[in-house]
Amino acid sequence: MGNERISNNWGRIFRGAAHGQSVGYLRDVLFYLGISLLLLAPCFWQPRLEGGDLSSHIYHSWMPGLIENGRTMGVMVVHQWGNVLFDLILANLFRLFGAEAAQRLSISMVVLTFVWGAFAFISVVSRSRPWHLMPCLAMLAYGWVFHMGFFNFYLSLGLCFWAMALAWDWTAKRMAAAIILFLLALSAHALPVIWTLGLLTYVWAARGRGAFGRTLVTVGYVAALLVVHAVLTQLTESHWSPAQFTMASGLDQVWIFDSKYYIVLMGLLAVWAMMFLGLVKGSGAREVVGGIPFQLCVLSAAAVSILPGTVLIPGFYHALSFLAERMSLGVAVCVCAMLGAVRPRVTEKWALVAVAILFFGFLYRDERVLNGFADRMENLTASTTPSLCAAPGCMEHDHQVPNY
Repeated sequence: MGNERISNNWGRIFRGAAHGQSVGYLRDVLFYLGISLLLLAPCFWQPRLEGGDLSSHIYHSWMPGLIENGRTMGVMVVHQWGNVLFDLILANLFRLFGAEAAQRLSISMVVLTFVWGAFAFISVVSRSRPWHLMPCLAMLAYGWVFHMGFFNFYLSLGLCFWAMALAWDWTAKRMAAAIILFLLALSAHALPVIWTLGLLTYVWAARGRGAFGRTLVTVGYVAALLVVHAVLTQLTESHWSPAQFTMASGLDQVWIFDSKYYIVLMGLLAVWAMMFLGLVKGSGAREVVGGIPFQLCVLSAAAVSILPGTVLIPGFYHALSFLAERMSLGVAVCVCAMLGAVRPRVTEKWALVAVAILFFGFLYRDERVLNGFADRMENLTASTTPSLCAAPGCMEHDHQVPNY
């Protein structure tokens, strides 16, 4: 009888634990789902998505369908292995749901891939769940890269953050999963893959060394960047600009349309500065500066500042452009990874929320203006030949490109 009583007690304990785990798991799922829905609000709050090069992606998804149906003469589809993953996703969704739903679904997938990939990377580096940085990631997700419409690059960077999170603590299974993600990212865009592999190589070389040893490795990497700059300058048509130094912090990602975003930039800079000072005060300047997260920021900022912003590789018809502007997004996430270890004060948490509210308030207003302009243009062209606009959203908005 005693043994039966003990057995029943343990059974109740295990059932209670299982029930508690189920409730906790469900609560976590609902929490992540709620955050994801909030993150996707800008994808649905306007009649039209404003994403720069999005119109060409839609066109590339629309045209193959015409070719396959024999509705074009003398036009064929040429397959390529890179810079295509987002277009493949969009094209398949286009066939299933049409242009309107396809663009919103595909961009929603890309936004969530980037945000949660960056959050996973930050969590692994900081050994915490830095929810206080979610407003930063939300702003970066809808920043300059998003509004330029570089969605293959954007998707590749998100996948690379997932891969870095897996490869940070080396095991065979995690590395196998990371390699698969790297291959997927490579089919979207090669630049984030090269950048990520460079950072991971540094991490593996710097581990086990003291602060001074890691600094020496960093100096060696910066010297290698200078050599790469010299080689690219000699062997290719390339362009470097002193303006790239202004992108070394990643803060330029929140400056999208006009000068009012400078308020957001300065607000985010102020909060980052306060959090960094808190990190130095809590851990010590030597520990912070000699740590791997800080060194990753230095290396990423050096790459943005030193390497040419435009490169025309021999044999290619199009130059690789906006390299510094794109990779400053990676710098910003690295800064967040460093600040993830901070225990922020209440004022700092709410300051980040306030900056994010201001940013998205500006963004909503500007996108509403652009949508109104598109409505007026649509009304003006309603009586003209439909072929003037070959695909939905085919208008380009040159004013979305900031002046650097």
